[in-house]
Amino acid sequence: MSDSNNPQTIERKNASLVFAADLGGTHLRAATVDSQGKIHFRLKQNTPQAEKADDIVRALVLAERECEKHKAAETIRAISVVVPGTVNVEDGVVVKAPNVPCLDGFRLAAALTSELKRPAILENDANAAAVGEMWQGAGRGRNTIVCVTLGTGVGGGIILDGKLWRGVDGSAAEIGHMCVDPFGGVACTCGSRGCLEVYASATAIVRMTREARPRYPDSMLHISENLSSEKIYAAGMEGDELALEVFRRMGVYLGIGLANLINILNPEMIVIGGGVVNGWDLFEKHMLHQVAERAFPLPAERVQIVPGECGDDAGLLGAARLAQS
Repeated sequence: MSDSNNPQTIERKNASLVFAADLGGTHLRAATVDSQGKIHFRLKQNTPQAEKADDIVRALVLAERECEKHKAAETIRAISVVVPGTVNVEDGVVVKAPNVPCLDGFRLAAALTSELKRPAILENDANAAAVGEMWQGAGRGRNTIVCVTLGTGVGGGIILDGKLWRGVDGSAAEIGHMCVDPFGGVACTCGSRGCLEVYASATAIVRMTREARPRYPDSMLHISENLSSEKIYAAGMEGDELALEVFRRMGVYLGIGLANLINILNPEMIVIGGGVVNGWDLFEKHMLHQVAERAFPLPAERVQIVPGECGDDAGLLGAARLAQS
């Protein structure tokens, strides 16, 4: 007879809940996640436009307390927060977070532990997304994967032989800042030029569309106000030539970057996540063509290049998994 309804069994399951938070430049997503990857409660709100780190801490504490209302306080045993930027995991310090600059140099993990009286850990958001996809998404059953997140910017996470690769300084897998166009390349916010991020992110898709509009006078995107990558994708699905050209160009540059990753790392799988992956049908063939042209044949034939399965939950799931390991 199953003991799934036994109060002691339920208590054991709840005891492994983690409060996971994904602190983006635009949105703060949070959830309670159990050891099986099940999300028990979630919330989403705007990230505070904070001038002080304490304001961010307060927002995370309030989010955790909101989650507590839906589970007894003692069932949340750990706190795990992921941020876009460079993180010192060992010390729980945000080294550099361009989208949340008030956190630069801040000991966020210690501040949360002090407020919530539970152990807290910190991780880069793209690293966490890679862990999430390997645990509960497209990378299940694999041992060496690369996760590329295409959102406002381009991030990355690398898992080698089952272990997250952070690099010596915790700044590994900055895939968005791989140079794919060194000559006359577009300036990037990182200070370099021709980075993958300026060709394959949502921001890049909008910029390239604006730049190319004069060459496509019949495009429906001429009358579109407040251009977004979603609107450009929708136009492409209707056959708009300008949108198709932008996604072709984006796919070419992304393919160049992926070919480099394949030649260097020889992964089993590359998982493409982030909001821009919704345009998969428009850029896939151009991306794969560049991979076939530029990567060594054996690793190119072996690797699977697939869209992520976890969506916006990838970072939350990865955060929870890291806190449980």
